[in-house]
Amino acid sequence: MNRAFNRKKDKSWMHTPEALAKHFIPYNAKFLGNTEVDQPKGTEVVRDAVRKLKFQRHIKKSEGQKLPKVELQISIYGVKILDPKSKEVQYNCQLHRISFCADDKTDKRIFTFICKDSESNKHLCYVFDSEKCAEEITLTIGQAFDLAYKKFLESGGKDVETRKQIGGLQKRIQDLETENIDLKKQLQVLEEQLMIAQVPPGNSMSSKTPTDIFDMVPFSPMTPMVPLPASNGSAPPPPARPTEIRRDLFGAEPFDPFTCGAADFPPDIQSKLDEMQEGFKMGLTVEGTVFSLDPLEGRC
Repeated sequence: MNRAFNRKKDKSWMHTPEALAKHFIPYNAKFLGNTEVDQPKGTEVVRDAVRKLKFQRHIKKSEGQKLPKVELQISIYGVKILDPKSKEVQYNCQLHRISFCADDKTDKRIFTFICKDSESNKHLCYVFDSEKCAEEITLTIGQAFDLAYKKFLESGGKDVETRKQIGGLQKRIQDLETENIDLKKQLQVLEEQLMIAQVPPGNSMSSKTPTDIFDMVPFSPMTPMVPLPASNGSAPPPPARPTEIRRDLFGAEPFDPFTCGAADFPPDIQSKLDEMQEGFKMGLTVEGTVFSLDPLEGRC
C-alpha cells in the first residue's frame, strides 16, 4: 500500500476545486467495516487492519451475510458514509481528523483511511471495497486535503476553527435526529397502548341490553313483568285492573257473573230469572222425590 496524500507536483487533480469546495463528489463502494489501530498512519498499520477485516468478511460470507453497500460523499469538509437508499449518515469523518489514506496495490479493489474518533479519541481504520474506483477515491480524498490546506493558508488558520464548529454542529444535528427517531418510536408505542386500553372487553358488548332506534328497550312477551318492591319494604300493591272496557267480536261487552247486577239485564229476562229463582226455592223434583232447598225445612 502507498499514497499518504503525497503526489507529484506536476500531477493534475481529477475534479475542479468548486466541486469539492461548494459541493461533494459521490462514490459507491462496499463497506468492510472499521477497526481500531495503534498508530495514526503507516502502511503496515492499514495492512494489518485490512487483513483483520477481510478475515471477518469471510466469516460473515460463510454465514450468508453480504457486504453492505454505502455511498461516500467527499468534500473539503470531510468524508461522509451514507446508506445509499435512505441517505442516512452512518459516519461523518471530518477532514482534519483523517491522518492517512491509501489504496492497496496488491488488491486494487481495496482502499482505506484512518480517522480519529471525535468521542473516544481512538484511531479507527475504515476499509472499503470498490471494483473500479479504489485509486480514484484515494486521489479525490488527497485533492480535498490539498484544497483544504490552501484555504487554511489563505484564511490564516481561522477556517480550521470554523470547520471544527461546523463539524460539532453537524454531530449535534445527527444526535438530535437519532434522538427524534427514538422519541417517535416511544410515542407510537404509547399510542398503541392507549388504544388497547380504550377498547372495551369482548363480553361487555354482549351483556349490554339492545335498544331500538329511539334508544328504548324493546318489549318481549317472554320477559315476565316483575313488580318492584316499595320504598318502605312492604309488598307491592296488586296491579290495577284496566279501566278500558273490552268488547267481543260483535261489539258487545263480555258477561261477568261476578260483577253483573239486577239492573244489568233487560226487564223480560230479569222476570224469567226471578221466576226460576222462586222455583228453586220451592223445591226440586227428581224421580218423584221432593228435595227442599229451604235450610229450615231440610228433609228428604
